[in-house]
Amino acid sequence: MTAPARLILVHKQRTSAMVRFLRYADGIVAPEPFPKLSQVLGEDEQHRDEAKVGHVVAHPSMLVNQAAHRLGLGQDDIAVETDFFSNVDTPDGVSAIYLGRITTIDPPFGAADKIDARFINITEARDMSPSELELLRRAYLCVME
Repeated sequence: MTAPARLILVHKQRTSAMVRFLRYADGIVAPEPFPKLSQVLGEDEQHRDEAKVGHVVAHPSMLVNQAAHRLGLGQDDIAVETDFFSNVDTPDGVSAIYLGRITTIDPPFGAADKIDARFINITEARDMSPSELELLRRAYLCVME
């Protein structure tokens, strides 16, 4: 069974290397939050290969286009971070998680405000679910490498 793919958005400041994640009212993944009881699969269970996963793996470009449209950004303002990929086991099935890097010079704070979201540092995520915290940890490591 396949659950919808999801996208995490991150912005890394070019001059200071400050990393901020876009946090929506209901979490860090879009277009919809995780259901309760969702768990990030272990490092050894992460597969992009459709044969190993057992279902068709979604391509992230549709998620990136949706996110750009929702934020009022151009499609070139978000790039897929190809070194990041995670799977989350949800009650609806396994969900592929991608990372989108916002490429604007500064985070689009105004665009985030319009959709009831905000950019946060990883230290501001303490109240998130264990699954979201694990995904943030993995995304942060990917961005900082």
